[in-house]
Amino acid sequence: MDTKGNMDGKNGNTEMEKENYRTEEDSIGTKAVPESVYYGVQSLRAAENFRITGLNMHPEIINSLAYIKKAAAVTNCEVGILDRKIADAIAKACDEILEGKLHKDFIVDPIQGGAGTSINMNANEVIANRAIEILGGHKGDYSIVNPNDHVNCGQSTNDVIPTAGKMTSLRLLKNLKEELLRLHKALLAKAEEFDHVIKMGRTQMQDAVPIRLGQEFRAYSVAIMRDIRRMDKAMEEMCTLNMGGTAVGTGINADAAYLRRIVPNLAELSGMELVQAFDLIDATQNLDSFVAVSGAVKACAVTLSKIANDLRLMSSGPRTGFGEINLPARQNGSSIMPGKVNPVIPEVVNQVAFNIIGNDVTITMAAEAGQLELNAFEPIIFYCMFQSIDTLAYAVQTFVDNCITGITANEDRCRYLVENSVGIITAICPHVGYQRAAEIAKTAMKTGESVRTLILREGLLDEKELDEILEPLHMTEPGISAKELLKKERLKK
Repeated sequence: MDTKGNMDGKNGNTEMEKENYRTEEDSIGTKAVPESVYYGVQSLRAAENFRITGLNMHPEIINSLAYIKKAAAVTNCEVGILDRKIADAIAKACDEILEGKLHKDFIVDPIQGGAGTSINMNANEVIANRAIEILGGHKGDYSIVNPNDHVNCGQSTNDVIPTAGKMTSLRLLKNLKEELLRLHKALLAKAEEFDHVIKMGRTQMQDAVPIRLGQEFRAYSVAIMRDIRRMDKAMEEMCTLNMGGTAVGTGINADAAYLRRIVPNLAELSGMELVQAFDLIDATQNLDSFVAVSGAVKACAVTLSKIANDLRLMSSGPRTGFGEINLPARQNGSSIMPGKVNPVIPEVVNQVAFNIIGNDVTITMAAEAGQLELNAFEPIIFYCMFQSIDTLAYAVQTFVDNCITGITANEDRCRYLVENSVGIITAICPHVGYQRAAEIAKTAMKTGESVRTLILREGLLDEKELDEILEPLHMTEPGISAKELLKKERLKK
């Protein structure tokens, strides 16, 4: 839009320019607003004041606001505060927003001063102007439907915005949970597929004891399910709303009957399990529930990043690394090295996790910065929260579709590393003693000979006994491998 308000950027004559504008007034003064738009003077001032991210509000918080404004109109009508014609027009305008219309008229930046008043008024003005049209009037004629007196009736930014933030978080978390359940299923499938593949386990990046590749993937699936359960618990807190508390939680300017009905009506209209907070003052003052959700999202991101790290290590090589698994080749890995393929999907999962951890710090600090009856920093909390949930869901989606499901095992390589590792000496230790086992391990590392070769040469165990002790299942399950041999050894003595 140019400075004259022509949407196509073309200059027109003075008369035409006047026709393209309407004049609106707020407590600051008057301002020209493009005739074609549904937002009003307060939205326009906010858009000019807060040019921060260059981004638009998340579509889901716009939808959440539409549900809230519709529920408020319905409730105010039920209790006799709002004329039915006006309430119906507001409800219809909200329905259009929920259909995806009018979203372009939500012009304020996600990061804004004023505790969210800008986005609340943006919604109030868009809904009011569309309701005015529905009733046969012209945009800007707020004598028909007023953004404050009608659309915002019985409400305050201080109960509307936290409610919208919680409803939005719930919807985004639901999508994230669905993706995490897909990941859990995919990991379980790989656990079953790789259950017979013996590989070397490592602690502190040093050879430890054998483990089955399937056991590693099963452990990943368990960790993901724990994250899902942790998220479920955090989501419960998002269902408790301060709606009806208005400015500071005392419910000023909200009819008593409205106060009782607003949350049940909102729950019914949105199809969400929502309840009103027991103490509306507490629910208005404190944002610790968002910290809890952010913490759960961060914990999940950390889990995913660790899994991604493991996959990068196990697939390293292909010739000079671990080379235990193969990740699907998704794209060329180098502009200079022909044939190089990088683990790009695990790498993007790592980066999403790093960003989420940073967002969690921001959310924590913003929640802590509240003062007295209100926290003014909800916009940055929501900006970071929605980004964290969305990006994690997208990361999980590509992790499943472009990585996990296509992983294959290099069984021969895995077995070779086990058989040539000093780590298998741990399974042999009960049969030859710790001290003797340590000496064999040192010799193996010094000479490069295998543990098996050294034990056979010294006659400590025979081939059959070694095979029994080093049987993969025995080494990767609780207990002493080939325990029955210990009885025979004691009898020999």
